[in-house]
Amino acid sequence: MSLVFAINGRKKQRYAVVVSKKILKSAVGRNRIRRRVYEALRLELPKIQQPVDCIFIINTKEISTIDFKELQSLINDLLIEAKII
Repeated sequence: MSLVFAINGRKKQRYAVVVSKKILKSAVGRNRIRRRVYEALRLELPKIQQPVDCIFIINTKEISTIDFKELQSLINDLLIEAKII
């Protein structure tokens, strides 16, 4: 998973999760990945203080099967590395 972000001037945060058809052909599977990432991100939102636009780009289909705590840790690590948290 990778993260692209930019600080915005809108005083509110915006997020997107991109899962390509190259990663997973099934729309049901792609939506499952999106829902899992959005939920893990929702739990990290209270830690984020600055208004940012973030795009999470999914590079592998294993995101749909990894443990939720591991996914949450991965998202937390990306946000810390980007100095958003």
